[in-house]
Amino acid sequence: MARSDSGRVVIEVDPKTKRKLYASLALSGSTLKGWFSTVAEEYCTYGKTASLFQKDSLISPPTLAVGTSYRTQKKYSVVSMFSGCGGMDLGFGGGFEIFGKRYPKLPYEILWANDLNEAACRTYKKNLGDHIHPGDIWNLISTMPKKADVLIGGFPCQDISINGKGVGVSGARSGLYRAMVAAVDKLRPKVFVAENVRALLMKSRSDSLKQVVNDFSDLGYTLSVQLYKAVDYGVPQIRERVFIVGVPNGRPKFLPPAVERNRETWMTSDEAIGDLMDLVEDPAINHVWSRANVSPEQGNRKISANKPAHTIRAECHGNIQFHYKLPRRLSMREAARIQTFPDNFIFDSKLRETERQVGNAVPPVLAWHIANAVHRNLNEDETRSAKPTNSTRKKNV
Repeated sequence: MARSDSGRVVIEVDPKTKRKLYASLALSGSTLKGWFSTVAEEYCTYGKTASLFQKDSLISPPTLAVGTSYRTQKKYSVVSMFSGCGGMDLGFGGGFEIFGKRYPKLPYEILWANDLNEAACRTYKKNLGDHIHPGDIWNLISTMPKKADVLIGGFPCQDISINGKGVGVSGARSGLYRAMVAAVDKLRPKVFVAENVRALLMKSRSDSLKQVVNDFSDLGYTLSVQLYKAVDYGVPQIRERVFIVGVPNGRPKFLPPAVERNRETWMTSDEAIGDLMDLVEDPAINHVWSRANVSPEQGNRKISANKPAHTIRAECHGNIQFHYKLPRRLSMREAARIQTFPDNFIFDSKLRETERQVGNAVPPVLAWHIANAVHRNLNEDETRSAKPTNSTRKKNV
């Protein structure tokens, strides 16, 4: 590569690689200059925010992924509810790397976020920004922006979860979905995304699902209610979650993102955390683990090296799964990896609270795929709106 004080960059590449690169750029609608500028800036930013893991060369520099350049595209405003430590928000923002794969930035700007848990808000602020507001959502909903393009949130699931009391959305915690309904009514977003546990689709919870669907639908939204297997999207754990995606009636329907893996190609536990086995315990990077003794049922689980991990839970009270090879339970850093948090995402809390934050989070990689599908929907809607109608054509004749 030629070097000078000018802004010009000259490199020599294999002709075959050059043809493939230009073909990919043509499909994505990007220019070589735009793509290179974007990934170069991300690479430099990545270097400035290097984690303690990178210092020890445990993960490589970012993969320069070819994708749509969002630098010159419109940014969509986002409001985030029940944000926790920021798993879904990180996914919507993009611009992170995990398992050697780069997930490019997406054209969203999160204007406002909220969570009741102050420790989770500290973690969010440390990694994602100052726009997080700790406190009761009902006390803060009036401080939301007047409008937003997208509303996202994972409303509390404790009353719906299989491990919960099973009282459904009439419970004090899961009943907070009504705050999302109120926010949709207030903001009138072009798309909203609500996440919850698989149990919402169980027959015994059918009344809860019907109530949630009716309340959102009554606001004039068409809903997509679908169960997603995180493992199909590159998340190394058997985690199933329901996503309710709503768009205003009459607008293009939301199309779920295509899966990228199957049972034969699911990422295994060893692929995800095998390189951390020789790392000494270090609280500074959340590489700490519970000393809880073996206990019945879930407290006695052990992950397998050649399979995805079991679901990383929030309220396991130290009974997180045992490592497949080492004589201990998983560390919080290993659990964060399994949830697809990048290594430079540091949790600002001690072990038990970190366990809660990691387990409650939406895996950022899964959220990134959902966010990409939402962006396609927004683009489709804008493209349709830009096309002249028959009445417009007549006026122009």
